[in-house]
Amino acid sequence: MSSLDPIVTLSILLAIALAGGMIAHRLRQPIVVGYLLIGILTGPHALGWVKDSLIIEAAASFGVALLMFTVGLEISLTQLRDIGKVGIRGGLLQIALTAVLGMAAGLFIFHWTLEQSFIFGLIISLSSTSIVLKILMERGELSTVHGRIMIAILILQDISVVIMMVALPLMAGAGDNFLAEMGLALGKSLLFIGAAVVLGHWVLPWLLGDVGGVRSRELFLLTVLVLCMGATIGTYLMGLSMVFGAFLVGIILRTTRFAHQALAEITPLRDIFATLFFVSIGMLLDPGVFINNWSLILTIVLVIMALKIGVVYAIVRSFGYTNRIALFSGVGLFQVGEFGFVLAQGAVDSGFLTPGLNSIMLSAIVITMILTPFLISLVEALYPRIVRKTTGRVPQSSLCGTPGLNSAEEPAHVVIAGYGRVGKNLVNGLENAGIPYVIIDIDPECVSGARECKMPHLYGDASNPHVLAQADLCNALALVVTYPDAISVEATVRNARNINPDLKILARFHRQNEAQTLTRLGATELVNPEFEAGFKFFKQVLKMIGVEKDERTQLVDMLRRADVNTPPGST
Repeated sequence: MSSLDPIVTLSILLAIALAGGMIAHRLRQPIVVGYLLIGILTGPHALGWVKDSLIIEAAASFGVALLMFTVGLEISLTQLRDIGKVGIRGGLLQIALTAVLGMAAGLFIFHWTLEQSFIFGLIISLSSTSIVLKILMERGELSTVHGRIMIAILILQDISVVIMMVALPLMAGAGDNFLAEMGLALGKSLLFIGAAVVLGHWVLPWLLGDVGGVRSRELFLLTVLVLCMGATIGTYLMGLSMVFGAFLVGIILRTTRFAHQALAEITPLRDIFATLFFVSIGMLLDPGVFINNWSLILTIVLVIMALKIGVVYAIVRSFGYTNRIALFSGVGLFQVGEFGFVLAQGAVDSGFLTPGLNSIMLSAIVITMILTPFLISLVEALYPRIVRKTTGRVPQSSLCGTPGLNSAEEPAHVVIAGYGRVGKNLVNGLENAGIPYVIIDIDPECVSGARECKMPHLYGDASNPHVLAQADLCNALALVVTYPDAISVEATVRNARNINPDLKILARFHRQNEAQTLTRLGATELVNPEFEAGFKFFKQVLKMIGVEKDERTQLVDMLRRADVNTPPGST
C-alpha cells in the first residue's frame, strides 16, 4: 500500500485544488485565492488530509521551475520597448522605492532584523500578474491607460524576481566575503549564460528541429521538459538559484522558431504544477498563527496597502497621468504576488526567515490577494462621488462661452475623447472625409504622437469638465468617447451633457448595465465593439458561403432585431 501513497497524495492535492478553484470561480474571486484557501483548510495545520511534505515540496518546486521557464518564454525585448517610460523607469522605481520603504517599515514599525526587513521589502515590491490580468480581462480594461501601466510594471516585476532569487542564497552564505562571493557568482552566471547561448544558437534548433521533423508532440514536450529541468539542475550544482536556469532557457528558447509551440505544449503542465504550488503554500499556513497574531497580520496588510498604493500613485502621477489613472493603478497593484511566495520560501531555505515569521508574512500576502477585487470595486463606486464633491458640477453658462481650441467662427468639428486604436481609426476616417476634429487624451505617449503628426489635440482627462470646455463643445458637431474605461466614459458623457445639452454623443460600452447608465445620462448613440464584431463575423460568413448581398443585409437586420441584448440607442 505504501507504493501507492505518492499517487494518493497527488490525487488528493489535485482534487482539493479543483474544489478550491471551482468555489473561487463561483464566487467570482481569483482562482489563485481558492487554491490558497483550500490548501489552508486541508493542510496539516487544519484538517490534515495531506501529510506527505516531501511530495508536496517536490511538486511545488517543479511548478516554480515551469513557472519561471514560461515567464522567460513570454518576455521579449519588443515587449520592453513597447511599454514605454512609465513601464521601464516607473517599474524599476516602484520596485526600488517599495523595497526601501518596506525595509524601513520592517525595522522601525515591526522591529525585525535588518535581513528580515530587507526580505519583507523585496516581497512586497511584487504584485500578482495572474490576479491583475484576470481582473482587467473580466472588467474589459486591458487596453485602458491604467491597464497598460499595470501590465508594464508587472513585466518588470517578473524579471526582477529572477535577480532576487539569484541573490538570496549568495547573501545567506557570503558572510564577510559578500563581494567576493558575488563576483564568483557573477562569473558562474556569465559562464552559464555563455554556454546556454552557444547551445541555444547551435544545438537547440537542431535538436528541436529534429524532433519537430518527425512531428512527435510527445518527444517535443519531453525535450522541452528535459531542457528546463536540466538547466535548473545545472544552476543548482553551480551554487546559483534553480529558477535562474529555468528562466534563462525560456529566454533563449524564445528567440527560436519553436517558442510558440513550446509555450503551447508546456502551459497545461505548468498550470497543473503551479496549482500544486499554490495549494502547497496554503498548506504551509497555520490558521492558529493568524488567530494568535491577527493584530500584527492586519497591521502588515495595512502597511503594505499604504506603501504600495502610495508609491504607485506617486510614480504614475510623476509621469503626467491624472489622479484617477494613478489611483486605479495603485489600487490594482497593491496586493503581493505569487512570486512573493517563491521569494519567501527561498528566504526560509536561505535562513533569512523563520517558519513562524514566514507564516505571518504569507498570511498577510493571502489577505492582500483576497482584498484586491473588493478594493477595486469599492474605489470604482466611490471615485465618481468623491470627484463630484470636490469639484462640483460646473454650470453650463460658465463653460459654453469659454474660449478654447476653436472659436465660434471656425468650422464645426468632432471631438474625439481617446486617441487609442479606435480613436486613430476614427481620425483617419475624418481626415479622408475632410471633417475637422479635435483629439483629447490623457496618455502622454498618445498625445506626443498626435503632436508629431500636427493634429489638433488637447492633453488632459476628457472626463474633466474644464478640459472638455477647451474643446469648444458648444460649437461641436458631435463628441465621440472611444476609451473602454467605464467610469471615465460615464463622467465624460455626464459633463459633456452639462456643457451642451444639445450635443450629439457617441459612446463606447461593454456591459449592459453600462449601456443603461449611459442612455440615462444622455448618450445619443452607443457602440459595443464586441457586439458589433459578432454581426461582422456573421455578415462575412454569409458572404463567404455565397449568400446574395440583399439577403445578407436582411438576415443581419433580422438578427439585430431578434437579439435581446441589443442596447437601446446602439448602432
